Amino acid sequence: MLAASIAAGVLVALIALPGVGSTGMTARDAAENFESMDSKLDSTPPSEKTVVYDASGTQVATFFDRYRESVRLDQVAPIMRNAMVDIEDYRFYSHGALDFKGTVRALASNVESDGTQGGSTLTQQYVKNILVDRARNQKEYQEATAPTAGRKLRELRYALDIERKMSKDKILEGYLNIAYFGAGAYGIQAASMRYFTKPAAQLTLEQAALLAGITQNPNAYDPIRFPNAAKTRRDTVLRRMEQLKHITKAQADAAIAKPVKLKRTDPAGGCETSKAPFFCEYVKYEVLNVLSDGKYWSLPGKQQVEFVNKLNRGGYTVRTTLDMDAQRSLDSALRNRVAPSGNKVAAEAMVQPGTGKIVAMGQSKRFGDSKGRTSLNLAADTSHGGGAGVSAGSTFKVFTLAEALDQGIPVSTTINSPQTTSVTYPMCKIGKLSGGGPWPSVSNAGDSEAGNFDLKSGTWHSVNTFYAELEKRVGVCNAVKMAEKFGMRKATGAPLDPNPSQVLGTNDIDMVHLAAAYAGFAARGRYCAPVAITQIVDPQGKQLKLPAQDCHQAVDSSVADEVNSILSGVLTKGTAKNIGSIGRPAAGKTGTCENFTCAVFAGHTPNLAAAVAYWDFRGPWSHPVYGVYGADIPAPIWATSMRGALSGKPGPGFTSPTKNFGDTTKIPDLKGQSLGTAQSALRSAGFKVKVSPKPVNSDQPKGTVASTSPGAGTDADANTLVIIYLSNGSAKNQPAQKPTQNANGWPWPF
Repeated sequence: MLAASIAAGVLVALIALPGVGSTGMTARDAAENFESMDSKLDSTPPSEKTVVYDASGTQVATFFDRYRESVRLDQVAPIMRNAMVDIEDYRFYSHGALDFKGTVRALASNVESDGTQGGSTLTQQYVKNILVDRARNQKEYQEATAPTAGRKLRELRYALDIERKMSKDKILEGYLNIAYFGAGAYGIQAASMRYFTKPAAQLTLEQAALLAGITQNPNAYDPIRFPNAAKTRRDTVLRRMEQLKHITKAQADAAIAKPVKLKRTDPAGGCETSKAPFFCEYVKYEVLNVLSDGKYWSLPGKQQVEFVNKLNRGGYTVRTTLDMDAQRSLDSALRNRVAPSGNKVAAEAMVQPGTGKIVAMGQSKRFGDSKGRTSLNLAADTSHGGGAGVSAGSTFKVFTLAEALDQGIPVSTTINSPQTTSVTYPMCKIGKLSGGGPWPSVSNAGDSEAGNFDLKSGTWHSVNTFYAELEKRVGVCNAVKMAEKFGMRKATGAPLDPNPSQVLGTNDIDMVHLAAAYAGFAARGRYCAPVAITQIVDPQGKQLKLPAQDCHQAVDSSVADEVNSILSGVLTKGTAKNIGSIGRPAAGKTGTCENFTCAVFAGHTPNLAAAVAYWDFRGPWSHPVYGVYGADIPAPIWATSMRGALSGKPGPGFTSPTKNFGDTTKIPDLKGQSLGTAQSALRSAGFKVKVSPKPVNSDQPKGTVASTSPGAGTDADANTLVIIYLSNGSAKNQPAQKPTQNANGWPWPF
């Protein structure tokens, strides 16, 4: 320490020579104050890129502002280690933190040449690089690089501590990983990949010499921009290695005779280079939220930048829920249907029922800031890089349907639904928001939708006036609360507006949360909030704490089963029957937004849910998509993407409803069937069965079914008693039978 204190005075004298200017510090001051300086320096690994992996463990994205990949010393070619030590600090392994010979030599050189030759050891350079890497702003950077005695003394004081707690090999390893090699490459591995597209373990003599020479002045010796200067510096390193007997003259001459030959790899990071860029954007904001303890969006801009830097430099390993097979299917379905370069855009998200895992996310437009592209994550909400969302359209009717079933309103409830109607709702409140009031005019999409409908047919055909009346019966606020149980909110994060028209989807939402809500029905009423990250690990192997995921039973499983049963009919009997089968049981709901501002489809199988929206990128209200319904573009995109995403995966069916919801089912036509077959068919459909003891006149074979009461094709509630009449095998010379049904098709009293 005494020797170092004396050397501190020498350093001040060195820096105070012409070329630098007055330091404001005497040699005696330096020696006296040196011992009292802070000596502890955090020498943890330098800033490192953050790497994002999909669910299978494949890398899909990197985040960095300093391209670096740290390696162990034994992963660096020995010739590279020799080259670096020879040119930077050839006595590195024989001196301590301070090299007296080097310092005195530099001092003498400065006196003779009126210049400023440095006397820093490799350890001191390592310290300087640590301080530069740790700089959080311009002021701290200037302090770490200023040509002052104070900076030199601070480096020396830290270097003494480093030399005490680290071996020489560890110091060299640290220096090789932190040094800047120009062209955006930090650390020897990044430099080797940047200039030669090979790991540092495979560097040749001339390549090692080139890289070792760069660190003295990374800008001036950048071999991409200044190849001649880089070669001159490389040759200097080679002659130095020859002088120190680490290579022969013949080796040096042969290497010097070779031109600088590069095989470049341009570093690429951020979401623009990812194969799933919009999912990557979602993950980026999730990580920022974790790093800031959930405060990211509430922080001022300068503090947000600090967490962005932490993401780019923290060296985190981020494991996600992304399924690249599903992602490729989603991207293909979107862009084959909607041109990426046009003003119209389609966005989709896929969520796994029971877990809330987002398996894919994207849009028809490509990612980027250039013309025809966008970096807005249009499938996501505002807090994940999305916009303000789009209207949900009639996909929102599912929540009023679920609320009606939960309240015990029978499926068979019939409501007269004219083409246009007006409804006044009882007032209600959710928090500070008031709901209810008059809805002066609500209309159906077409004249064919006017008539009497029950909960099935009203849903299958998406009858607006039917749902306006059904919403009145369940209560506006109750319907909204049901939507909130399934995680629904505005894309901006604000609560849903409980206005009467909400049943038609007038709240602007995002596709991620809509898909997650439908995934909740697929999971028999168990809703799980959407999640994209399964693990974040720091460079030391410590797992960061992720926010607790909200998973809860939003509605009774029997209600969800009935919802799924009804929504299945939308794809076979209702507004989406045109898309055809996706090869497995499925359910869904079409949606057409107010004034054709957008079109939407949301649907699910028991093991995957997805939601698709289609609108004009320039603004849905100023540029409506006239004539486009949810069944026209969104539903076919959904079907195509789901087929691909589920290819090769199990195709389970939905759980059949076991509770009596006052459902209606058509009585099957059983004429000519055996008694056992007929009884089995009726019981499977949920009906009670009774066999008339007296055969009837019929042309059907004797002992087979002649007719039923109620008759074939009649809509009847579950548990309705169906009477089977067996044939006597003769249709002639039989007295007339008394009626078996009344005018409405119901069984005559027995």
